[in-house]
Amino acid sequence: MKANHFLLTTLGSLGDLHPYIAVGIGLRDRGHTVTIATSEVYRAKVEGEGLRFAPLRPDMSKLLDNPDVMRQLMHPRRGTEFVIRRLFLPAIEHTFEDTLAAAHDADLLVGHAIAIATSTVAEHLKKPWVSVALQPSVFVSAYDPPVISGAALLTPLFGLGPGFTRGMFNLMMKVVARWGAPVDVLRQRLDLPPLKRGLLREMFSPWGTQAWFSRVLAAPQADWPERTTITGFPFYDKLEPGHGMPSDLRHFLAAGPPPVVFTLGSSAVFDAGKFYAESMAAIAKSGRRGVLLIGRDPRNVPRAPIPSNVFIAEYAPYSELLPKAAATVHQGGVGTTAQAMRAGRPMVVVPWSHDQPDNASRVRKLGMARVIPRTRYRAERIHRELEILLSNDSSSTAAQRVASDMQRENGVAAACEGLERILSESRKELRSSA
Repeated sequence: MKANHFLLTTLGSLGDLHPYIAVGIGLRDRGHTVTIATSEVYRAKVEGEGLRFAPLRPDMSKLLDNPDVMRQLMHPRRGTEFVIRRLFLPAIEHTFEDTLAAAHDADLLVGHAIAIATSTVAEHLKKPWVSVALQPSVFVSAYDPPVISGAALLTPLFGLGPGFTRGMFNLMMKVVARWGAPVDVLRQRLDLPPLKRGLLREMFSPWGTQAWFSRVLAAPQADWPERTTITGFPFYDKLEPGHGMPSDLRHFLAAGPPPVVFTLGSSAVFDAGKFYAESMAAIAKSGRRGVLLIGRDPRNVPRAPIPSNVFIAEYAPYSELLPKAAATVHQGGVGTTAQAMRAGRPMVVVPWSHDQPDNASRVRKLGMARVIPRTRYRAERIHRELEILLSNDSSSTAAQRVASDMQRENGVAAACEGLERILSESRKELRSSA
């Protein structure tokens, strides 16, 4: 296929950015020009991988450093609404302007669900676009219903069947549809029709949707959007281009038995609460070795002296660290979950918000995980769950089976090939309709 220009739009944390960098590098290596439009704070990271960068407002750096914002962002019931209605929709005009500026010479737009302006820009410019789902819960399937954060009591009701579940989800979508008013105002200004099916259902492209996760985590369902393809996870986990595991952490890993890794990913780590203090206490109870990835929030630095069996780091590449761990304790973000699955080690998941309870439920059903509610994350409970997990051969066997199944997937290659195919088909469709 001849060289083309792909514009990839994404907003959020590193978990939202890294898959796009992975696919961007894949497209670059296939001879294409790639622009990633995202928050200004990620410019050096994107450009360091030889990809074009375009700034996309709002800039996440102003949000991640605000503790009050992070508490609201990670709220178990209201977190998703806060992200959409309070962070991104108020900036929809700015996001549209920035996306439009980056899209003029692009051949295909590839949009994250939270980069809400992508579809409107594509429609305005009459360009094809592809929607991306990073996690199964985005599809809100009545046949494979997600665990809804902050609404665990609904889960047993899903057992009443897809008819009941579909009706429940339709009521929810009618409420959420009102959130899209700022998008409709923008579209009216552009002489485009209003959103017909509501904000969340209009996030999927008629040209095609790529599910950037593994079939091991979720299988296709009859009520997924048309033209949806599962690619497998696209993996990328460098903090900066060219950076790997710190040498002192490498030495720690080599000096004793595999440790338990405790991490909160790249969002929940800014609202950690007592996670690291309780984790330290659990390590002391167990006598095991531990690695704590605490991010750059100074509140996460343990106050007590660090014992020799514990290593503290801000960040480490999961692809290098987690295969050397005995187990991983984490928040259940899809990026962290994917890396823990690929590592072939059992895990304990402590969901905070958004898709995390659903991801936790899925890996638990795979037999490789235990789940602890955040409100019950205490040293004694952590110690007990880890001992159950690590003394049970079936958990390790299930984790190894999952990793083996995932090795058959190449998320980057499948995504790149699919995007090239959609672009080729879209050109034929556009020519035939002209």
